[in-house]
Amino acid sequence: MNRYSILPKTRTPDGKRIYKTVRYPQIPRAFSDIYVYTTIGDRFDTLAQQYYGDSSLWWVISCANNSLVQNSLTPPIGTQLRIPLNPNPSIAEYESINE
Repeated sequence: MNRYSILPKTRTPDGKRIYKTVRYPQIPRAFSDIYVYTTIGDRFDTLAQQYYGDSSLWWVISCANNSLVQNSLTPPIGTQLRIPLNPNPSIAEYESINE
Protein backbone atom coordinates (compact mmCIF):
# COMPACT_ATOMS: atom_id res chain seq x y z
CA MET A 1 0.00 0.00 0.00
CA ASN A 2 1.16 3.50 -0.86
CA ARG A 3 1.78 5.47 2.33
CA TYR A 4 0.33 8.57 0.66
CA SER A 5 -2.99 6.89 -0.16
CA ILE A 6 -4.48 7.82 3.22
CA LEU A 7 -3.69 11.55 2.87
CA PRO A 8 -6.67 13.83 2.25
CA LYS A 9 -6.72 15.31 -1.24
CA THR A 10 -8.47 18.23 -2.93
CA ARG A 11 -8.45 19.94 -6.30
CA THR A 12 -7.32 23.45 -7.15
CA PRO A 13 -9.66 25.72 -9.17
CA ASP A 14 -7.76 24.70 -12.32
CA GLY A 15 -8.32 20.98 -11.60
CA LYS A 16 -4.91 19.95 -10.26
CA ARG A 17 -5.02 17.38 -7.48
CA ILE A 18 -3.13 18.38 -4.33
CA TYR A 19 -2.67 16.93 -0.86
CA LYS A 20 -4.17 18.77 2.09
CA THR A 21 -2.22 19.47 5.25
CA VAL A 22 -2.44 16.43 7.51
CA ARG A 23 -3.04 16.68 11.24
CA TYR A 24 -2.10 13.80 13.48
CA PRO A 25 -3.79 13.09 16.81
CA GLN A 26 -2.16 12.94 20.22
CA ILE A 27 -1.87 9.27 21.18
CA PRO A 28 -2.42 8.70 24.90
CA ARG A 29 -0.56 6.06 26.84
CA ALA A 30 -2.36 2.82 27.69
CA PHE A 31 -1.54 -0.15 29.90
CA SER A 32 -1.71 -2.34 26.79
CA ASP A 33 1.11 -0.46 25.01
CA ILE A 34 4.08 -2.54 23.91
CA TYR A 35 7.65 -1.27 24.37
CA VAL A 36 10.48 -2.37 22.10
CA TYR A 37 14.09 -1.33 21.51
CA THR A 38 14.98 -0.58 17.91
CA THR A 39 17.64 -2.54 16.06
CA ILE A 40 19.32 -2.20 12.69
CA GLY A 41 16.74 -2.02 9.91
CA ASP A 42 13.76 -1.03 12.06
CA ARG A 43 11.48 1.54 10.46
CA PHE A 44 8.12 2.90 11.53
CA ASP A 45 6.40 1.41 8.48
CA THR A 46 7.90 -2.07 8.92
CA LEU A 47 7.03 -2.04 12.62
CA ALA A 48 3.46 -1.01 11.73
CA GLN A 49 3.31 -3.93 9.29
CA GLN A 50 4.61 -6.29 11.97
CA TYR A 51 2.26 -5.16 14.76
CA TYR A 52 -0.82 -3.97 12.84
CA GLY A 53 -0.57 -5.81 9.53
CA ASP A 54 -0.64 -2.44 7.72
CA SER A 55 2.48 -0.42 6.94
CA SER A 56 0.44 2.72 6.22
CA LEU A 57 -0.18 3.01 9.99
CA TRP A 58 3.47 4.04 10.52
CA TRP A 59 2.23 7.42 11.81
CA VAL A 60 0.57 5.76 14.85
CA ILE A 61 3.94 4.55 16.13
CA SER A 62 5.69 7.76 15.14
CA CYS A 63 3.10 9.97 16.90
CA ALA A 64 3.13 7.74 19.97
CA ASN A 65 6.82 8.57 20.24
CA ASN A 66 6.56 12.32 19.68
CA SER A 67 9.74 12.98 21.66
CA LEU A 68 11.66 11.70 18.62
CA VAL A 69 12.46 13.99 15.71
CA GLN A 70 9.55 13.51 13.29
CA ASN A 71 11.45 13.86 10.02
CA SER A 72 12.34 10.23 9.29
CA LEU A 73 10.77 6.79 9.00
CA THR A 74 13.86 5.36 10.69
CA PRO A 75 14.10 5.76 14.47
CA PRO A 76 17.59 5.82 16.02
CA ILE A 77 19.02 2.36 16.81
CA GLY A 78 18.66 1.43 20.48
CA THR A 79 15.69 3.74 21.06
CA GLN A 80 12.84 2.47 23.21
CA LEU A 81 9.62 2.83 21.23
CA ARG A 82 6.07 2.74 22.52
CA ILE A 83 3.76 0.83 20.22
CA PRO A 84 0.05 1.24 20.97
CA LEU A 85 -1.50 -2.23 20.87
CA ASN A 86 -4.87 -0.90 19.66
CA PRO A 87 -4.49 1.74 16.92
CA ASN A 88 -8.24 1.98 16.19
CA PRO A 89 -9.05 4.99 18.44
CA SER A 90 -6.12 6.89 16.91
CA ILE A 91 -7.26 6.00 13.38
CA ALA A 92 -10.79 7.21 14.15
CA GLU A 93 -9.48 10.50 15.55
CA TYR A 94 -7.14 10.93 12.54
CA GLU A 95 -10.08 10.48 10.18
CA SER A 96 -12.21 12.90 12.21
CA ILE A 97 -9.67 15.75 12.29
CA ASN A 98 -8.73 15.33 8.61
CA GLU A 99 -12.24 15.29 7.10
